Amino acid sequence: MCIPASFPIFKRKFTQTLILSPVNFFCMKNVVVLTGAGISAESGLKTFRDSDGLWENYDVMEVASIEGWYRNPSLVLDFYNQRRVQALEAQPNEGHKALARLEDYFKVWIITQNVDNLHEKAGSSQIIHLHGELSKVRSVKDPDLIYDWGIKPLKMGDLCPKGGQLRPHIVWFGEAVPMMEEAVSRTLSADIFMVVGTSLNVYPAAGLLDYVPTEVPKYIIDPHIPAVRPQSNLFLIEQKGSVGVPRVADELIARYA
Repeated sequence: MCIPASFPIFKRKFTQTLILSPVNFFCMKNVVVLTGAGISAESGLKTFRDSDGLWENYDVMEVASIEGWYRNPSLVLDFYNQRRVQALEAQPNEGHKALARLEDYFKVWIITQNVDNLHEKAGSSQIIHLHGELSKVRSVKDPDLIYDWGIKPLKMGDLCPKGGQLRPHIVWFGEAVPMMEEAVSRTLSADIFMVVGTSLNVYPAAGLLDYVPTEVPKYIIDPHIPAVRPQSNLFLIEQKGSVGVPRVADELIARYA
């Protein structure tokens, strides 16, 4: 039930904020968006999605798996040092910006498989990074010791206060996805669900679509629509994110806001 902006329990200042807002916060629908490599690729960040298992000419299992880290940690550190510099230079595209604009009309949660901060740069405020963040590092001794690192190089011998080597704060192949539980919870609460720029081949993230309530509208936006099981309220937009997301955003605002 929507609560009127003048509901008497609110203090005067909060009530005025609600009255002035174009949309009553308590009436806003929950929009949950799963984004993948495609939306970052449009901003110039290369991925291994369409390159035969290579990522910037590296075998992905050598630089994005826990086994690769154990085999050659120096190679892995160098690889992510380069990726951090690239991510700093990249700018959000129209797809990122359209998702950020939706926050003026909806409660929006971005669940991203991407490790860059392009959603943050675009202005989105509620983001779940399923696979970690390039700009952060963590201890091999205590995974709860996480630090903002920026773009400075991370080297062997960079240690946490407990003496553990620092590693990229990235969820590699072969590791658990600690943010998955929160992602499932947000997905279950969705009133509208969008999938943007992902092949839906990497699990467990790809399984989120199965948690979306049946009656909820689901939009898949990608120039190469992934194979999904037939289901109700499913809309397929065969366009790249920078084109399809603004189109769907305008439609959602016109229909639901």
